[in-house]
Amino acid sequence: MTTAWSVSANGHPSPPEPGLTADDVVVRAERIAATLVDRQAETEQRGYYALDTHNEFLGAGLYRLLVPRRYGGYEFGLDTSVRVVSALARGCPSTAWMYAFGATHALAAATLFDEAAQDELFAGGDFICPATVAPVGFAERAEDGGWIVDGVHGYCSGSPYATYFIGHTLVAGEEGEPPAPMMFAVPRAQWTRLDDWGAQLGLKGSGSHSIAIEKVHVPEHRALPGTHLGLTSVADGTPGRELHGNPLYGGGVLSSLQFQLGALAVGMATGALDAYADLMRSRSTTFPPITLRAENPDFQTHYGEAAGRIAAAAAALHDAVRQWDTAARRGPQACTRELDLRLSTISREAIRLSWSAVSEHLFPTAGSSAVRAGARIERVWRDMSTQHSHAGVSVFLATVANRQLAELVFDVAG
Repeated sequence: MTTAWSVSANGHPSPPEPGLTADDVVVRAERIAATLVDRQAETEQRGYYALDTHNEFLGAGLYRLLVPRRYGGYEFGLDTSVRVVSALARGCPSTAWMYAFGATHALAAATLFDEAAQDELFAGGDFICPATVAPVGFAERAEDGGWIVDGVHGYCSGSPYATYFIGHTLVAGEEGEPPAPMMFAVPRAQWTRLDDWGAQLGLKGSGSHSIAIEKVHVPEHRALPGTHLGLTSVADGTPGRELHGNPLYGGGVLSSLQFQLGALAVGMATGALDAYADLMRSRSTTFPPITLRAENPDFQTHYGEAAGRIAAAAAALHDAVRQWDTAARRGPQACTRELDLRLSTISREAIRLSWSAVSEHLFPTAGSSAVRAGARIERVWRDMSTQHSHAGVSVFLATVANRQLAELVFDVAG
């Protein structure tokens, strides 16, 4: 881990580069992303990005973007995070996915947990924490008031270099009541990463391994009712807003996480568009009149249609982030569940627009030789197909979010 060597006036550690700007880290992400394009096969084979890539992320400050300044982070905001994730996904979708769902959970952790928990979670400055939302097993009460958790949690993207893990389990309800979900955080030393990732259709290098936890004690301050998908309301304020004095840690958690899925889709589709542009510059049409594809009206149309959809997706996503930030600055009362859901649906549409650009225009017209196994457009198609199997996309955003939004608008019981 990188170390914050200096201490600020209030006694908190300073970030490693106090003068670093948001634009600086985006440029660094773009530079790193350019080197990842030719390493995608090895990343898929390994199942996660290489140690030297991890060290580059450390040196570039990418694991501190959303970490509070109190702990040596940069507090750059959601807009910076979305730009960095999209930049990385343009180079290597697997690497970006693993990075995004390791590093960006810093925002949820800094929003929902109290000071005692955050002092532990962010003690190292750099924060990498996979999180899952599906409850596993039942937690038992410990004698000291904490909890004993146990079970195997699947799809823990970001686990290979993680510092913590946020999972969910069930706790018994009151008499006659169903069990309720509970979120908890455990440090890396208390769980085991299983070697069970890489056989999927796409995102083979996303480090989405399972995590095994064997009867681990979780102190009360690292366990919260509900889930990190925003079922815990932020409209009455959050521990993070109070602790850090920054509205960044007071906005809707659900939409902030869904924005990462949108950013990944925009970045992946942009990478496919890059590859398609290379084909247009270097390959000729199959049927007369024989010209470069770049000079052919049909290929021009497909390129323009795809470019427009991707640009629209990016614009919608960035405006959703702007709306999120505006609401957070207005105060807790503006950060309603309805807004959280509405902004999440914008991210869903960004995913749909990006996918349609690839599936309807780039992949079908690239040519069979350009979509053979391992080709860049073929890999993006696989990775984006796999994104659609993610429960957050195929289930929550596609169905649950719609219903919950309508229930709130029309004030009907779900």
